[in-house]
Amino acid sequence: MLDKAVTLLETFRPDGGTYRLTELAERTGLTKTTAFRLAADLVRLGLLERTGDTYRLGGKLFELGSLVPRRQDLREAALPFLQDLFEATRETVHLGVREGHEVVYVERIHGHDVLPLPSRIGGRLPLTCTGVGKALLAFSGADLTEEVLAKPLPSLTPHSITDPARLRTAIEQAQVSGLAYEEQEAALGVSCIAAPVFDGAVAVAALSVAVPRARYRPAQLAPAVRTAALGLSRVLRSGA
Repeated sequence: MLDKAVTLLETFRPDGGTYRLTELAERTGLTKTTAFRLAADLVRLGLLERTGDTYRLGGKLFELGSLVPRRQDLREAALPFLQDLFEATRETVHLGVREGHEVVYVERIHGHDVLPLPSRIGGRLPLTCTGVGKALLAFSGADLTEEVLAKPLPSLTPHSITDPARLRTAIEQAQVSGLAYEEQEAALGVSCIAAPVFDGAVAVAALSVAVPRARYRPAQLAPAVRTAALGLSRVLRSGA
């Protein structure tokens, strides 16, 4: 039953909104009776919320997620550097970690002019379509790179790299420069520069700045991104 409950919770996605019971049953493959019983238990536990005949994720999940030690410690260490990067650029900044072949966003800071980005705190995107993801991919070992290149590459926009040879070149360039670039591959009209964050030999996170194409100046933005990533890496390595 625990597996079924998790399957039901995983039905909810950033673009999914709320669901009726029949939709939950259809999406999970559960019978309507089982879905109803599980949903009722999850509502009672605060993991789901019910409004009328629709369900959405409950606030208890956010509370539990914020308590994950590794991410909480990383986020607290990173916030001063993310704030510095935001102040230096006045553009949207991200912090992300890798889970499998995806980047999970741990923090995001933006001004009043919010970019139309698919990223959100706690959300996931393909490693290959984002600056943060490419930075993580470039510094997470050759085995991961080969795994990713061996599979069909996902596409979020017409600019997403779907050719393995092109992606390999981008990864190699990131390994040389210490910076990963993404140009309208996650969202049209937006480009990004990212840098890996280290606590050892491989990247444990990456941070980035995302900029509208009209304001995209890599030569001006890159030093600020690199400085923030180096500063956070130094703190993590020192255990401060």
